[in-house]
Amino acid sequence: MKRFLPEDTDAMAAVLKRDGCISVPTDTVYGVCARITEAGQEKLYEVKNRPRSKQFPVMCSDLSQAKTIAEISGCAEKLMRAFMPGPLTVILKKKAGAPAAIHGDTVAVRLAVSEPLRELIEKTGMPIFLTSANQSGQKECASLDEIEAACPLLDGMMEGTVSFGMASTIADCTGDAVVIVRNGPITEEMIQSVMEG
Repeated sequence: MKRFLPEDTDAMAAVLKRDGCISVPTDTVYGVCARITEAGQEKLYEVKNRPRSKQFPVMCSDLSQAKTIAEISGCAEKLMRAFMPGPLTVILKKKAGAPAAIHGDTVAVRLAVSEPLRELIEKTGMPIFLTSANQSGQKECASLDEIEAACPLLDGMMEGTVSFGMASTIADCTGDAVVIVRNGPITEEMIQSVMEG
């Protein structure tokens, strides 16, 4: 399986533009990604052997790109500016006119955590679906060799390492108050202190 250097963003973007899938290192765990198109999403379901009923999180290059696919309330923006890019996923209401591949009324959003990832998304021309590198229901892969064994249908891998080695905190920002859906590196206390500040 082809391994790309982090600076090979043109070559990796070309793979994604063909609705292929590649693995990428994030700050939390290794992820696998595809463009937010129906074909890209279908390939990602196949790579992960994931039930079609489960929606994928979306990674955007920055806050302004996130605003093209999601409704970001004042409360959500405050949280995003405090902790993103970083190990946080926010659940937001989907914006009217968002790509059809984003199913349902909400979208889970992350912001690119490294310059290579931000560049890759910008060169791909749209946000990407990004989910943990593993077979659905299995433990997250901890190395490129593990990813290659677990996800043989991938079209390539970006070299690099992860920082936290644990999945991001997930915060639901669709209501009046922030609700922690999954604990992670950003703690409830950290979020409370920002929201009360």
